Amino acid sequence: MLHFIGTLLVAALSMTPALAGGASKLPALAADPARTSVSGLSSGAFMSVQYHVAFSSTTIGVGVVAGGPYNCAYVNVGGIATCMQGIPVGSASYDAARDFAALGKIDPVDNLAKSKVYLFSGTLDKVVKQPVMNAVRDFYMRASVPASSLVYVDDVAAGHAFVSPSHGNLCATTASPFVNECATTSGANYDQPSAILAHIYGPLVAKARAPSENLVAFDQAEFTSAPAGMAATGYLYIPTACRDANGESCAVHVVFHGCQQGAGEVGDAVYGKAGYNKWAETNRIVVLYPQIDPTDIPLNSQGCWDWWGYSGLKFQTRSGPQLSAVRAMVRRLTGQ
Repeated sequence: MLHFIGTLLVAALSMTPALAGGASKLPALAADPARTSVSGLSSGAFMSVQYHVAFSSTTIGVGVVAGGPYNCAYVNVGGIATCMQGIPVGSASYDAARDFAALGKIDPVDNLAKSKVYLFSGTLDKVVKQPVMNAVRDFYMRASVPASSLVYVDDVAAGHAFVSPSHGNLCATTASPFVNECATTSGANYDQPSAILAHIYGPLVAKARAPSENLVAFDQAEFTSAPAGMAATGYLYIPTACRDANGESCAVHVVFHGCQQGAGEVGDAVYGKAGYNKWAETNRIVVLYPQIDPTDIPLNSQGCWDWWGYSGLKFQTRSGPQLSAVRAMVRRLTGQ
């Protein structure tokens, strides 16, 4: 995102609710391993694509909000700048994925054709411009994702942000907490979490209140290593129904926050207020919110997920420090 606002940390901490029991061990819920999906904003959108591609055999869908195609910084002249402001080449990213798969570093790319893909690019987003999201579309088209399985929303006058139905800044804004409200032509606010989850999982049961006791903090330390640069605490929403029968038949959806958007900077704006949890409650979807903190070692002053290599050269593969950590969290939730 734009500029790190150091004083935001104190304010954000004051907004973060005290979750019952503090940070505990991530539970094994025996959720359905065949119903895992991901979504994210900005660096979290890049990360969603990376996770989807690396673990395509076990990931059925992806929501990409203002991100870029797989391995973008290494297959485009201009690197990071091209992958945010330029015109990257989606077919080059697909070729890179195919090559990594041939080496056994990620899952076979043929799996991608079976996925549900949701893409969003705000017309007023000046951080990750629409040609970059066009390249994400081209990447998935090259991967043979059918037109019926790919939704691309590119006509909403939104800034660089998640779009929530009931929380955030004005639609055109690009500012913390990078969550906006955007009215539709019908007058109702656009519900991006609903759009993502419905596209991936099919028609949803009407949303309901998300009880605060279903939102828990967990210790990320057992899943991470120093190169990953991840925060000490992650967050998890467990629907009431998924607490019974150890969560059997429940899906798992991973939400990757963007730069400057971790809990240490924006409190519960993403994991508590963006809008996923109310839909998750009635549709048996466990929502995992892994967290990245700003760090000096590795150098990641804005708390971004790694899509250019600050955590090591394997960042975009199954063995990457962050990808492998989140995958281990998903495996715990699905009882694997």
